[in-house]
Amino acid sequence: MKDDELGDGTRAVRAGLPEAVKYEPTLPGPVFAAHFHLPGEPTGPYTYGRDENPTWTHLERAIGELEAPGEEGVETLVFASGMAAISAVLLSQLKAGDAVVLPADGYQALPLLHEQLRAYGVEVRTAPTGGDAQLSVLDGARLLWIESPSNPGLDVCDIRRLVREAHAAGALVAVDNTLATPLGQRPLELGADFSVASDTKGMTGHGDILLGHVSCRDPRLAADVRRWRKIVGAIPGPMEAWLAHRSLATLQLRIDRQSSTALALARTLAERADVTGLRYPGLPDDPSHAVAARQMRRFGPVVSFELADRERAERFLEGLRLVDDATSFGGVRSTAERRGRWGGDAVAEGFIRFSVGAEDPEDLVADVLRALDEAGSHG
Repeated sequence: MKDDELGDGTRAVRAGLPEAVKYEPTLPGPVFAAHFHLPGEPTGPYTYGRDENPTWTHLERAIGELEAPGEEGVETLVFASGMAAISAVLLSQLKAGDAVVLPADGYQALPLLHEQLRAYGVEVRTAPTGGDAQLSVLDGARLLWIESPSNPGLDVCDIRRLVREAHAAGALVAVDNTLATPLGQRPLELGADFSVASDTKGMTGHGDILLGHVSCRDPRLAADVRRWRKIVGAIPGPMEAWLAHRSLATLQLRIDRQSSTALALARTLAERADVTGLRYPGLPDDPSHAVAARQMRRFGPVVSFELADRERAERFLEGLRLVDDATSFGGVRSTAERRGRWGGDAVAEGFIRFSVGAEDPEDLVADVLRALDEAGSHG
């Protein structure tokens, strides 16, 4: 059976494993090394720990197999965090005088990059994700940055359309695929030049690793990103890389459970009069569903909604027993937060970002309904 014919679960379990060697472990342990034996000319793959590491190699191959099953030539580079991966693409591809298009409703740390890019002489343009609005400010840009579904608002854009228009205009396209993961959406298949993610979230899924990655087909682009990683040293530790690879084996199991429970939760919330602004791309009546269904295979773990005000939202979060009040998303334990507490997102004071974990759906839904009832009874 060819690799591109395998199911997602089979691929996730087998991804990146080395050839079997008698008496050797099936997944070699982390390699802790700052330097390697290096007689003569430095022509081998491993010379110095900031450049390459065998543990990264296994993980990068694994992620590449998930990003582009059966394809040769796709290169993946792992980073110390999602922001390190994002920065590597932007700062390796843009120079003074270039223009970049970023989402106005993307991850809240992006404005920090806006400031840095402008300081380097790069023109920063923004437009919302929904309605393919970024096309309106694309003219003359060097790079289009897409985040779909957007975080935390869960808007979706037509990635194929944006890629087609951007390439016609001479722009590169990078897609932040953190929320979907490669099992939910494959940006490279949709035509993007870069697929980027914070693997801190769903890819590793246990809330105990900071990691990011960049995947691309073009060896010149990959070389640019690799050089940037070497210059700034934004590298993961070997233990984190090994744990991330181990975590990939359960990716399909986690994502399927989370996505199905997220849909069940969204359907339940849709029936509540005290819940407004409900968003989940998997809901048939969600504004993004039609586009999402054309380009996504799984809709992810995140549901967003609004409660009446800050006080109601905080009472709801305090009342949850099976859900941690914590930031980030994509973990096996459900988390939720009042997103407005950070001040970086254009959301209402009662806006909740809810990340569904791997708990039994009935238990989780019951916990949410009870907490909603109790939060409302104080009004």
